Amino acid sequence: MDIEFPQGFETYFKREYYSQFGPLAISIELLIAGYYLFREYEKTNFTLALFGFTALFDTLFNLIGLFDRVMPLYGTIIFSICALLSLWLAFSNTFELNGMTILKATVSIILGVMTELFFNYF
Repeated sequence: MDIEFPQGFETYFKREYYSQFGPLAISIELLIAGYYLFREYEKTNFTLALFGFTALFDTLFNLIGLFDRVMPLYGTIIFSICALLSLWLAFSNTFELNGMTILKATVSIILGVMTELFFNYF
């Protein structure tokens, strides 16, 4: 809701413009993971882990001061709680879908870090 559209063409390629879409990307990851869980899709655990790691890395990077906070505090708290729940669901394989392996967990961690770096650093 707080997205500012710049004036001029060259400002669309600046980091300040893209950094405001980070919380939206995390929300879309949560939406896709929830949809997959509702449909009992076999790759649900991977998408839950991807959302969980992305949301937790956003909180962690903000806490250690690597990035400035773009997301409001209440959003960070809600996403952190949802991230812990989704990681628990993904790694415990509660719904007996395609389980998590070391490779899937590593890829979801790497993609979570890359998502955070893209929206906050590059």
